[in-house]
Amino acid sequence: MLTDDNQRPGDKNYYQDLGRFWDKSIGTNIDKLKSFTKFVPFTEFPKFICKYEIFKKILHIHGGIVECGVHQGAGLMTWALLSSIFEPVNHIRKIIGFDTFEGFADITEQDKVTNNAQAKVGGLAVNSFEDIKEAIRIYDMFRPLGHIGKVELVKGDASITIEKYIAENPHLVVSLLYLDFDVYAPTRRAIELLIPRMPKGAIIAFDELYIKQWPGETQALIDTIGISNLQIERFPFFPQISYAVLR
Repeated sequence: MLTDDNQRPGDKNYYQDLGRFWDKSIGTNIDKLKSFTKFVPFTEFPKFICKYEIFKKILHIHGGIVECGVHQGAGLMTWALLSSIFEPVNHIRKIIGFDTFEGFADITEQDKVTNNAQAKVGGLAVNSFEDIKEAIRIYDMFRPLGHIGKVELVKGDASITIEKYIAENPHLVVSLLYLDFDVYAPTRRAIELLIPRMPKGAIIAFDELYIKQWPGETQALIDTIGISNLQIERFPFFPQISYAVLR
């Protein structure tokens, strides 16, 4: 997640105008959603395309998708929608999201930088748990095999809850691990516990690798797998998201 340091002076006006345009634009909210390209911020399109391209690479890889850091649920529901579109009868693949829904549970020395006011306990808190549960309920109404649960939310400090989830789901296999915790401790724990459950061809993806404002993710990778042990790739149209195929 980037900070205001990366914004141009006019970006604030762009987002304000876009919000006002949504409010005054013609049609019902459903009409607007059907015409979503009129309203979605420009930066969200390449982010969505990145996730689409990543999903295509694990389409034939067995296992669930684990998103570490759910925030308001956009990424989680992207994986869910892509799964329903491209593999509608794959009722085995689960989309599992881990988040405190109360901001960061811990900030370590590996996370501290001088210019990031959000790098603190409780930083980036969004109480979206019930909101996302409602999104999942509505999503299940229309998708194929909607009576079989697809999306799971796990609330709490992932440094603890991932291990508990594995104990309760010893069958877990992971085809995609998407790391978006931003900070060191839960990122490291996710790598340590979930990489052993990922087959060859599975993907580990990073939202904050090589991001100055969030050094903890890079350090967590260095202290576990090691950066030199992965071929880390990126997409030319969006610099932030990177990924590696496990070989």
